[in-house]
Amino acid sequence: MPTTFAEHVRDFLSEQYREHPVRASGMGLTEFDESLDDLSADAYHRRADAARAWRERFAAIDASELSFDEEIDRDLVVAGLVEQGVYDEWEVWRRQPDYYLNPGMRGVFTLFLHALRPERDLVQAAVARLRQVPDNLAAGRANLRPELVPEILLRRAINQARAGANYTRHLLPAQMSEENRQPMADAGADAADAYEEYAAFLEEISPQATGDWAFGEDRYNTVLREAELLGFDARALREKGRQQVDELSAALRDGAHRLRGTDDWHAVLLELNRDRPMTPEDMRRGYEEWTARARAFLVDRGLVSFPAGEECSVEPSAPYQRPVLAVASYVAPPSFAETMRGHFFVPFPPEGASDEEIAKRLESNCFPGIPTTAVHEAYPGHHWHLAMAKGNPSHARQWFGTSYFAEGWALYAERMMEDAGFYDDLRHILYRLEATLFRAARIVTDVSLHLGEMTHEEGVAYVMANSSLTEPTAVAEVTRYCSWPTQASSYLTGCLEILRIRDRYLSARGTDASDVTALRDFHDAIAGSGTLPIALAERAVMATA
Repeated sequence: MPTTFAEHVRDFLSEQYREHPVRASGMGLTEFDESLDDLSADAYHRRADAARAWRERFAAIDASELSFDEEIDRDLVVAGLVEQGVYDEWEVWRRQPDYYLNPGMRGVFTLFLHALRPERDLVQAAVARLRQVPDNLAAGRANLRPELVPEILLRRAINQARAGANYTRHLLPAQMSEENRQPMADAGADAADAYEEYAAFLEEISPQATGDWAFGEDRYNTVLREAELLGFDARALREKGRQQVDELSAALRDGAHRLRGTDDWHAVLLELNRDRPMTPEDMRRGYEEWTARARAFLVDRGLVSFPAGEECSVEPSAPYQRPVLAVASYVAPPSFAETMRGHFFVPFPPEGASDEEIAKRLESNCFPGIPTTAVHEAYPGHHWHLAMAKGNPSHARQWFGTSYFAEGWALYAERMMEDAGFYDDLRHILYRLEATLFRAARIVTDVSLHLGEMTHEEGVAYVMANSSLTEPTAVAEVTRYCSWPTQASSYLTGCLEILRIRDRYLSARGTDASDVTALRDFHDAIAGSGTLPIALAERAVMATA
């Protein structure tokens, strides 16, 4: 039995790595490269029982026996296991068909994304994982309960399964050198057959897919209060979102009037959307250019410190993600590997998209909006934050994190860069405001969806009314909210909390945000503390004030 806190953490994380080998491998633990997660019903029950036992064990550890950082780590682990327990009780694995698609697709894609070993070894690992895909999908067929599966999530998974089949059958083998292509093609074809069979199964159960995506008020409140450690519940959060919608809409009306002499900011942004890249590659180059500009601005102004060796590549999104992800995304450098290279993925349209769909995707990534997204995903948003967090020595903080800090930080980065003078065009500022308004609309939509007080169609209409998104992108967005309760609320909620903490930190230093040295110290300290729930991040950073 472990006797010290460090031994508890060691044993707990060792178990986590074994139970979640795809995630462990993605963090640089290459000994797990050949395994996929066990997705059987027995495995879900086993993990739920173990999580309850570990939560009780960590919660019982006396804080007086811990150092300052260990106490934060203990509270982080407990909060993370509370959230897992909420999802275990909801039996999400019986409700969401894409749970059975993600480990295989992500598990193979990230092997080659990070490329921590020679291609021959990666191919061997990928082949081993592809051979396990049919078992994952068989578990899905056994576990899913059509009466619990929402029809919109089933349609989403069907599209993703078909994209997965194309990825493993055609795209993946083509990426390999000639000597490694055939074993990948053979394993990829078998996996593709399994993906296609899974899509056919989902089509078959579609008439019975009558499930409700609503998470429920009690679960939502538990996540906010006991996992995210916030001091308000879902209804209070929604009211914050509505207030922000009003304030940001007023700021956009003012900006639209200054730019075009009209208060109709929505019309102005829809007009500006037409200033778009002509091709997906043009879009990628635009993001790459502004990513470089944002980094250079930070260096010039001294607003943050930079970890040695960090770099951020700007790449097309993974083919298997394109049918379900219409916005930019980011993958951090593996926590336990030497590389400091992060990957900023630009939302390319899915294969087979019509010219009209491609045009709308490009309009949602128009040139005036690209600077804000580059800041959010790269500098000093996700990439810079997660490169800094990688340097934290706590393995618990590498394993556990919360989108309320990660996404809150990235949205804070957008605002901070405007305050610092990065955006040199009123159009860029309008899109920064619209990006924040969109996050306020996300709060209202997400809470309302999961309290059962808004339909999917109403959610799409509300998001479109409070953003410049085109309808296909808005549909994809709201469908994602239905599949991932509470996450959509994290962006603006976390941003406002980080602003509050910053004011407190600077006040304790006897200064304000005009003091670049103090501001840089705040940025470095809070980002370097990890991706903690807001209350724990505040505790960590205030200790350095």
